Amino acid sequence: MTDTRYLVHGVSWHATDDDGGPVLRLQSPEGDFCKASLSPGERFGFQVVASGRFCLGHVQVQSAGSRRHVPCTSSAPATRGKQCERCFVLDEPRLMHDFHRGGRVTPGLRDYLMQEHWLYVATFAGGATKVGTASRTSKWTRLAEQGAAVARYVAKAQDGRVVRILEDLVTADLGLTQQVRSAAKAEALLLPLPAKAMDAVNARAAGDVRALLARAVVDGFETVEEEWARPAPADRLYGGSPRHAYPHALDQGRHGFEIAALSGANALARLDGTDAEFVVNLSQLAARTITLGSFSSEVPAVQESLF
Repeated sequence: MTDTRYLVHGVSWHATDDDGGPVLRLQSPEGDFCKASLSPGERFGFQVVASGRFCLGHVQVQSAGSRRHVPCTSSAPATRGKQCERCFVLDEPRLMHDFHRGGRVTPGLRDYLMQEHWLYVATFAGGATKVGTASRTSKWTRLAEQGAAVARYVAKAQDGRVVRILEDLVTADLGLTQQVRSAAKAEALLLPLPAKAMDAVNARAAGDVRALLARAVVDGFETVEEEWARPAPADRLYGGSPRHAYPHALDQGRHGFEIAALSGANALARLDGTDAEFVVNLSQLAARTITLGSFSSEVPAVQESLF
């Protein structure tokens, strides 16, 4: 058990992570980063030690493959999502969303945006489906961190400007959203669609997108047919035994459980003293301050209500 207070930056996935799987990224008071493993079989215990959310700082994009995190100089409360007003204004990645409309970008961000990008169609546990983009360097990781159940790449674009033009075209013509709320992803995992049904939804949407792109008057891309490989630690969340919504808010208190599976930022958790399993939306921890330790989540007093 440790008294060190960490600021939570969120769940991170990498195809080849040093820890061999998904981790929770934590920032120490000195500004250094460490990781807490969220791989299946690991135990994760923590206590929320401060009320409210605090600014995660901002990012400077130095090149296509390099970014620099700048901690918030005043450790201010988060007022714009997970940032204070000053860090929100200084954050460079947010500028990329207007690049294809002629918005200004820094030299490092321009280098990032001028690399190859991919357009994908992702489907989540309840059937909600979105269109999105990923750079060459985050092609696999972006979908893993979003918690997709099934996904297909539908186009490869020469740069970030072209891929965002395509993304907006798909949303305008086919009505595919560009965002699915984290709460909706967690709720859908309580009763996910059968695997074949999710795949059929995704395949149909991907086919519609490819057909649209075949008629698009846009240069600098080619359509592709490639399936995304879902990470193995997520598989158990899409089948197996019934599960329930985690009964405790993550803005306070002590929590501890064994990780049975992880999809995006949603964990399937085993609590001490019960055979029931719970879906925990760990994205709710982002920008909160915690300590790590041998804590345990309280089992609901009336377990019969779970069944």
